[in-house]
Amino acid sequence: MTLDVVSQKGDLNVEVVDVTDDSRQVKPGTFFVAVKGTQVDGHEFLENACAQGAVALMIASSSGHGLETLEGKSLAVIEVEDTRVALGQVASCFWKEPSRSLTMIGVTGTNGKTTVTHLIKGLLEASARKVGLLGTIGYFVGSEHFAASHTTPGSVALQSLLGKMVEAGADSAVLEVSSHALAMDRVAGCEFDIVVFTNLTQDHLDFHQNMEEYFQAKLRLFQQYVTPKNKSLAKRAIVNIDDEWGKQILQHSVVPTWSYSIQGSADLQATDLSLSIDGTTFTALTPIGPMSIQTSLVGEHNVCNLLAAIGVGVECGLSVEIIQQGIREFGAVPGRFELVSEGQDFAVIVDYAHTEDALARLLAAAQVLKKGRIITVFGCGGDRDRGKRPKMGQVAAQNSDLVFVTSDNPRTEDPLAIIHDIEQGILAMPESPRISHRLIPDRRKAIHAAIQEAGPQDMVLIAGKGHEDYQIIGAERLHFDDREVAREALVSRLKAGERPVG
Repeated sequence: MTLDVVSQKGDLNVEVVDVTDDSRQVKPGTFFVAVKGTQVDGHEFLENACAQGAVALMIASSSGHGLETLEGKSLAVIEVEDTRVALGQVASCFWKEPSRSLTMIGVTGTNGKTTVTHLIKGLLEASARKVGLLGTIGYFVGSEHFAASHTTPGSVALQSLLGKMVEAGADSAVLEVSSHALAMDRVAGCEFDIVVFTNLTQDHLDFHQNMEEYFQAKLRLFQQYVTPKNKSLAKRAIVNIDDEWGKQILQHSVVPTWSYSIQGSADLQATDLSLSIDGTTFTALTPIGPMSIQTSLVGEHNVCNLLAAIGVGVECGLSVEIIQQGIREFGAVPGRFELVSEGQDFAVIVDYAHTEDALARLLAAAQVLKKGRIITVFGCGGDRDRGKRPKMGQVAAQNSDLVFVTSDNPRTEDPLAIIHDIEQGILAMPESPRISHRLIPDRRKAIHAAIQEAGPQDMVLIAGKGHEDYQIIGAERLHFDDREVAREALVSRLKAGERPVG
């Protein structure tokens, strides 16, 4: 471990029993790293950490809390340039540098991360490898499954989970790596071996100032965190070149790359594509030869996701037969084009699509598969990027036959204000192609109304929350699962024997 130490004092030869950046978690023997966050500055809690038994402190040289403020304290104090980066390095060291012992696979991009990481896990496990996974749906470590606090956990939790993977006998770790995690150095202390870029579309512009800043955060995975340092494994980047930002990643990656595409020539590409509501077949052209792929996954966007996962499988040395088998046996990812059925004569699909691009991909898949109307239910999150709201409204209206605009996680915003932001995109369309839309702020009522409206062969798409089992209204986190509510609405309708009106 190499730290940019500015100065130090006290006895550094002390036993450390824990590492944290949360002063509330300090106990006797803890190494407390003071990090300035977006809302709270850890440097303001140095006295608290000392009082609770910290044996060592790390502070940032730019914090204004110099060593002189800790005069009289007997504990060790280390001053560094950047405590955020140092936190990951210290946590990695504390957990015996787990990323050195694991094949580290990182997947980043706006959409597709969850499906790609779960596919990779499935493929590697089909080859008898032991795999841990950290991502949006949860953290999977050995036989344990933890709820996810973030797509990519904070530095201390991340290194702890990787350490537990090593202890559980894992040989590989697959991570969804978010732009927040990259921008905030949560993956500091990790060295990746294979990195994947899915796409970049508008999202998180409440956090990143613009798309270029968003891209630069993603790019760090292909430069800073995959640079060979302590590991001898060959490195590889696998990049979607159907995405314009992907072409830039290809140019700037510091390790050898494979491209993938469903639109043109690439190192990994799809031909002979056949799509249906029951699944997808295609031929994958790969660096080790063609593969006939059969999958229960639906839609062109999942062909992209499969090519990315196949690339990882090939780089990891898996045979054509193992990759084909792993994909054939792979089930659905929770909340990703998940069918909800109670024996009704129309399709109900729950999907996590919560960006303009993801919603467009979902609707494009639906257009290929539809036999009747497409009825879309969606909303947008509050206290988040407002710019995408009218764009999502327009995408929904252009590609659906009927739209129910409702609440997602309104948080502290007025749900009706969010809905009206979305509606602006619908109303901006010319009247002649504009389809009917309804505004129902209560998400449960909107889902019930959409399912009540559906006729034979129609397709009801419930977008935005996917696997999530909660809704955030104000400061409250309330239980709410689109799949449960959809099933409830279907059972209610089937029991009543009602047909749609009109």
